Amino acid sequence: MTPNDAPAKAGRREWIGLAVLALPTFVVAIDLFVLLLALPNLATSLQAGSNEQLWATDIYGFLLAGFLVTMGTLGDRIGRRRLLLIGGVAFAIGSLLCAYAPTIELLIAARALLGIAGATLMPSTLALIGTLFQNPKQQAAAFGIWGGTFTLGAVFGPVLGGVMLEHFWWGSVFLLGVPFMVALVVLGPAFLPEFRNPQPGKLDLTSVVLSLVALLPLIYGIKELARAGFEPLPTVSLVVGIVVGYLFVRRQRHLADPMLDLNLFTNRTIGTTLINQLTFSLVGGGFMMMMLLYFQLVGGMTTVQAGAAMVPGMLTAAVGMQIAPRLANKIRPGLLISVGVALAAITYVVVTQVGTDSNMTIIVGFALISFFGAPTVALGTGLVVGSAPVEKMGAAGSLAQLANEFGSTLGLAILGTVGAAVYRSTVTLPGDLPADSAAQAGDSIAGATAVAGDLPAGQGEGLVTAAKDAFVDGFQTVAVIGAVLYACAALMVAIRLRHVPAFGAAAAAPAPEKESESKESEPEVV
Repeated sequence: MTPNDAPAKAGRREWIGLAVLALPTFVVAIDLFVLLLALPNLATSLQAGSNEQLWATDIYGFLLAGFLVTMGTLGDRIGRRRLLLIGGVAFAIGSLLCAYAPTIELLIAARALLGIAGATLMPSTLALIGTLFQNPKQQAAAFGIWGGTFTLGAVFGPVLGGVMLEHFWWGSVFLLGVPFMVALVVLGPAFLPEFRNPQPGKLDLTSVVLSLVALLPLIYGIKELARAGFEPLPTVSLVVGIVVGYLFVRRQRHLADPMLDLNLFTNRTIGTTLINQLTFSLVGGGFMMMMLLYFQLVGGMTTVQAGAAMVPGMLTAAVGMQIAPRLANKIRPGLLISVGVALAAITYVVVTQVGTDSNMTIIVGFALISFFGAPTVALGTGLVVGSAPVEKMGAAGSLAQLANEFGSTLGLAILGTVGAAVYRSTVTLPGDLPADSAAQAGDSIAGATAVAGDLPAGQGEGLVTAAKDAFVDGFQTVAVIGAVLYACAALMVAIRLRHVPAFGAAAAAPAPEKESESKESEPEVV
C-alpha cells in the first residue's frame, strides 16, 4: 500500500460526527430499560391489564428487530444520514406520545412507532461510522466508543429513569431521549456525511413484506413460547416465520437487485463474525435471565439490588470495548476475539460450581464474562461493517444488530426452556401438597416460593430449599451449555479469522489527514 491509496485518517470533523452518532446510540440503550421502571406506575395510572402491559413492553423490541433488515437496506438506497434524521424525528415524536399517552392503547401504538424509528437508527449509525472512519485503526477505535456508549446507556438509563420517577410522573422517563434526538437532528446535517448506493436498483416491495412477515412472527413465536410454554398461536407464528423466511431467501437468490445481498454471508469475515455474535448474544441473553432470577429468587435480592448487581459487568464491558481496539492495532482481531471468548468459556466452567449462596461469585463471573466478551462486540461489529462494500454497509450494520437481537431472543427461549426443564425434572416436592399447589411449585421456583408462603413454617422452608436446589441445577446446566458453545465459537473464530491482520498492519502506510475542516461539500454519492 502506498501513501496515495492508504485510507485517509479522520480529522476533527469526523470525531465530532462520532459524538453526534453517540446520541441515538445512548438513547436506544436507555429506552430498552425505562419502560420496565415505569411499568408499575403506568399500569395503575392507565388501568392496564397484564396482557396490555406485556404488549407495551414487547412491541418495541418486536418491531425494532423486525424492521432492521428493511431499514438497513433502505438507508443504503435513500441515504444513511437522511434515514437517521428521519428516524430521530420519529423517535422524538414517539417519545412525546409515550410520555403523554392518556390510554394504554395509545401507549402501545406509540411504543410501536418507537420500535420502527429505533430500527432506522442503529444500521444508519453503524454504516455512517464506517463511512466516517476509513483508517482501520481509527475505525476500530470508533466502533469501540460506539459499543461503550451503548453499554453506558444501559448502565445510566435505569439510574436516570429512577430519578425521573422519583420526582415526576411515569411518562417523564420517555422524555429522557427527546433532547438527544433534537441535538441529533440539529447537528447531524453539519457533521455527518451523506452516502447512498449510486446504483441501488429498484426496491422490491415484495421482499420488504416477506422480510417483515418472516421476522415479526418468528420473534413473537420464540418469545411467547419461552415465556408461556407450548401454545397454539406462538407455535403457528413460529412456523409461519420459518416458511416465509425461506421464501424470502429464495426470492433474494433470484432477484437482480435483491433487498438483502446474500453474498454478504459468504464473505468469510462477515459470516464468521455474525455466527460468533449470534452465539455470544444467545448465551448472554439466556445467562442474564437466569442470573436475574437467581439474584431475586435464590440470592434474596430485591429488584433494585439485582439490577445494581449487573452494573459491574456493564462497566467492565465498557472498559473492555475501549481496550480491545488498542490491542487490535498490534494483535490480530481474530486472535483477540477468540482468546476473549475462550476465557469467557473458562469463566462459565467456574460458574457451573455455584450453589445457593453464590451471589458474589456470579457477580464477579458476569463482570469477567462481559470484559472478555468486549472484543466480540467492539471488534466484531467493525469487522462486519468494514468488510462489506461501502454501498452495502447499512445492510451489513443491520445484520450485525439483528444477530445481537435475534441471538438474545433465542437465548431467552432455548436456555430459558432448558433451565425450566431441569428445574421441573429435579425439584423434590413434599408428598402431602395439594395437586394444584404441587403443579404450581413444580413448574417454577417463583411458583414454589408463592406456594411456600401458604404452608406451615417448616414445610414451607423445606419446599423453598428444594426449589432453590433445583433452580441451581438448571443454572449450572445453562452455564455448561454456555461454556461448550463459547469454546466452539472461540475455535471457529481462531481458525476462520486468521487472515484478518492487525489494524495497525492494515493501516501501516502513512495517510494524510482529511481536510474536512475546509470542505463545505459532503462526500455524497448520488
